[in-house]
Amino acid sequence: MGKRSTGFSGLSRFLQAEKITPDIPVDVRNGTKRSLNSSAESQSSKKKRKSDGESTEDMETSRTKLVQKYDMSGSIPVFETMQEVPDNLKKYYAQRERFFSLYSTPPGCLLDEEGWYSVTPERIANQIAERCRCDTILDAFCGVGGNAIAFAKTCQRVIALDISPTRLALARHNAQIYGVAQHIEFILADYISFAEMYLSSPKAAASRKIDVVFLSPPWGGPSYLSGSGSPSDSNSSPNENMPAPFALSDIQPIHGVDLFKLSNRITPNIAYYLPRNTDLDEVSALVKNDNSKDDIQEFIEVEEEWMGRKLKALTCYFGGLTAGQSELF
Repeated sequence: MGKRSTGFSGLSRFLQAEKITPDIPVDVRNGTKRSLNSSAESQSSKKKRKSDGESTEDMETSRTKLVQKYDMSGSIPVFETMQEVPDNLKKYYAQRERFFSLYSTPPGCLLDEEGWYSVTPERIANQIAERCRCDTILDAFCGVGGNAIAFAKTCQRVIALDISPTRLALARHNAQIYGVAQHIEFILADYISFAEMYLSSPKAAASRKIDVVFLSPPWGGPSYLSGSGSPSDSNSSPNENMPAPFALSDIQPIHGVDLFKLSNRITPNIAYYLPRNTDLDEVSALVKNDNSKDDIQEFIEVEEEWMGRKLKALTCYFGGLTAGQSELF
């Protein structure tokens, strides 16, 4: 895998991967919403959207082979039975088809250990992608590709970053299985460095406008719920006590407030995927409303991401992604 000859350095240009049979299921909305500082109105967004002509139906008719050089089969352990799975991964492996509905579609989706912990369940990823429809979206911490794959169904272009060459290669492998790799540019990069470089280059910012930034940064490992779980194991029911509030200072690789401020310089349209026990007072403080400016007040929308009776995470929408303020997009 070589570096690009011009522009951003990374693993590749947009992959000219051949499409395969994706058989992508229709997403069922599974989130409930809360608003901070107001009751946001539900209305249709005026954001630019992916052409209806390129739909799930079109992808289902694309039945060509995988690009073999991007097939990562054999690069990491693949479990055939539950008995083969390490004890610390058994509960995640049991949910494998929640993470990727095409998990068993040949040659099979692949996840490394951190991928098992951190991947967004597919139905939640699809819900977020529906909310983030746009021309170009930046997935700042793409991991093994769960969100990037979903974004490729609703956005014209996806820029997927990760600092791990292994996880980035697995993300591309998985995107091929879903037949969407050609819509994703996989870049081996640290998001902080990438963002600073992007912002320091007016030419890059002008020629490669980013409409939405999706932030799903590391939450500090499986102990983010005080040792009781991990990002994909937020399994309390509505009647269970919530753990101690998660502070944005625990976000990695930098303070969660600084991460938001950096992203806000790229675009006001940010979707921030956070633990279910995040301190919402800290989230609310991310937007500083100045009532002296034409009485314009910006709101934040917080969507609870549920799978059945289990609250998995929160997605916080800013800027034009918030219902009722699409004029900010």
